Amino acid sequence: MPLYVRRGASKLWRKICGEVTVEIPLLAESWKYLLGGVVFQYIHGLAARGVHYLHRPGPILQDIGFLLIPELGREKGSISEALFASVFCSFALWTFHPFIFQNKKIYTVLIWCRVLAYLVASQVLRIVTFYSTQLPGPNYHCREGSELATLPPPKSVLEVVFLNFPRGILYGCGDLIFSSHMIFTLVFVNTYQKHGTKRFIKQFAWLLAVVQSLLIIASRKHYTVDIVVAW
Repeated sequence: MPLYVRRGASKLWRKICGEVTVEIPLLAESWKYLLGGVVFQYIHGLAARGVHYLHRPGPILQDIGFLLIPELGREKGSISEALFASVFCSFALWTFHPFIFQNKKIYTVLIWCRVLAYLVASQVLRIVTFYSTQLPGPNYHCREGSELATLPPPKSVLEVVFLNFPRGILYGCGDLIFSSHMIFTLVFVNTYQKHGTKRFIKQFAWLLAVVQSLLIIASRKHYTVDIVVAW
């Protein structure tokens, strides 16, 4: 192995070890908040599953976004999911960059504490809104005639507890106002806007958030009001 490679690897290892020694005490202080935030993601999923039992399909409501933005179709509905996955993974990787790069400006544990706090606050409001008013879902599997649009009473408690994973996660209905995908996207983008260092990435992130909004409407996964309220 060349000398410069060994030196680079040794330097990287020292950087990782040094960062671990800083983050571990923070994790010891904040693990309860992190755990609570992660657990609430399950509670949010449970609430979304519960509202599906209340969902009643009906005619798609008149929506200005549907009038202005062409429909992608069932086959291309995964485009918005692919973009969201890219945003999620990119943000997650960025939060761990202090373990490798020298331009440290954040602490990974503290960033995730703040992110989860904002997510929980937004999701509490989301649960209140989609239980307050159930709209007929515009997504293809939520429309009249679809077997997935309504759910029969659960056969067991386990069916509810395990959210009928993964089918129950992928084919939910009724949890409309407001968009969960946009909650995550906007929290991530705002976090990078505040703590990130690259101006062009900040601008690109906001552009992706706008594109994500348009793709969700084009995929007919949400009404325009769901996107507007999320923003």
